[in-house]
Amino acid sequence: MQSFEQYIDGVFEAGSGRFDSIDPATGAVWASMPEAREGDVDRAVKAAGRALWTGAWPAMTATARGKLLYKLADLVQANAPRLAELETRDTGKIIRETSAQIAYVADYYRYYAGLADKIEGSTLPIDKADMEVWTRREPIGVVAAIVPWNSQLFLAAVKIGPALAAGCTVVVKASEDGPAPMLEFARLVHEAGFPKGVLNVITGFGQTCGSALTRHPGVDHIAFTGGPGTAAHVVRNSAENLATTSLELGGKSPFVVFADADLESAANAQIAGIFAATGQSCVAGSRLIIEASVKDQFLGLLKAKAEAIRIGTPLDMATEVGPLCTRRQRDHIEKVVAASVDAGAKLVTGGRAGDGDGFYYRPTILDCDGVNAASVETELFGPVLSVLSFTSEDEAVELANATPYGLASGVFTRSLGRAHRMVKRIRAGIVWVNTYRAVSPIAPFGGYGQSGQGREGGLAAALDYTRTKTVWLRTSDDPFPDPFVMR
Repeated sequence: MQSFEQYIDGVFEAGSGRFDSIDPATGAVWASMPEAREGDVDRAVKAAGRALWTGAWPAMTATARGKLLYKLADLVQANAPRLAELETRDTGKIIRETSAQIAYVADYYRYYAGLADKIEGSTLPIDKADMEVWTRREPIGVVAAIVPWNSQLFLAAVKIGPALAAGCTVVVKASEDGPAPMLEFARLVHEAGFPKGVLNVITGFGQTCGSALTRHPGVDHIAFTGGPGTAAHVVRNSAENLATTSLELGGKSPFVVFADADLESAANAQIAGIFAATGQSCVAGSRLIIEASVKDQFLGLLKAKAEAIRIGTPLDMATEVGPLCTRRQRDHIEKVVAASVDAGAKLVTGGRAGDGDGFYYRPTILDCDGVNAASVETELFGPVLSVLSFTSEDEAVELANATPYGLASGVFTRSLGRAHRMVKRIRAGIVWVNTYRAVSPIAPFGGYGQSGQGREGGLAAALDYTRTKTVWLRTSDDPFPDPFVMR
């Protein structure tokens, strides 16, 4: 059995406690993980606070910070096979995806490495003749970065990259449901030569680790990815330290297909949108909204493609759908699908757990037209597609926006005019037109409503990790004027 360590103040250590990690493909224990508790959290935050204000990190130029990030990117790329294997083993995500995704994660660090010395202040055309006034962008402070188990190296990179580029220091809390790749990533941070305390990696449970971190008085900003329920706790905790927050939460994304679309291409994109990553993606296109005139034809295409998906061990490069990350998640999906069928949803395909050991669930399609099915409203975080139909563009927009979430969406049409209209009318932070599940470090990522606030990716994300300082310089040699009149 493998054993992992946490990373605090430049030192690898066992943690205050230990817990077992489960291999989702077998349901068996495969590794021992460090459990950080309140004392560990306190030490990690204080180490980040010291590194923020003293020592080598604040003395570095922005260019030097960028060079460290470039070195980290190279190490991530070189170690991508090992990181991918660990993520697959600990979370059940197929090696086919983790291998490609983690290799691309290196580009996120390169993007922010290049931005490090391009975060600029400005000179203001102030309305006072004897003053020069300018602004500086300074690091917001100690960042608590909380990432879920799915795509965690990617979801960590979009926090760590801009935070370090801006000069912040970071405490990362990896998910207790699959922390192995983040704990291994800490070894690359150490090898890259970041000063001690600049980046700390811990894992643990809600009350004794996550809550302690988000309410800690030494934390200045909380960058959280997870569910809206946990986010509410994070926001309440932030009231104790007045930390700013950025929240990337869940989704129930609409996938809108018009009759004039290339249906074969749209079907492939829908498979990617809901069955890739076993549906365990915050941007999963879990609500198919299809024009009624082509509904039966499109469902026929989807059914054939879904039933041809290769389900197997996640470490096999040929596998297309692996297990869910936890038994808890599979049990939840089974209950919601059963309730939806009881409510009148028609099972097109799937609807049951996989054979043998592990937390497998078959790709599932539910026709939910005309019924009040729980699967339409609940973020399942699994390979379950709910289908609704429409007869007009207005109805398509109404169905697309009938959710408290607003993270991602897809629109499939050959009409350029319709595409532009839909982009304007859909309430979501991302609209993919004739494609789906595409990402880039250059493009902002985030949602509306219960899908969160703030953006990750792009220049704007780096600026979110800064505070603006305004500097006033009086240029006149005359004595200071009347002290009782505001200048």
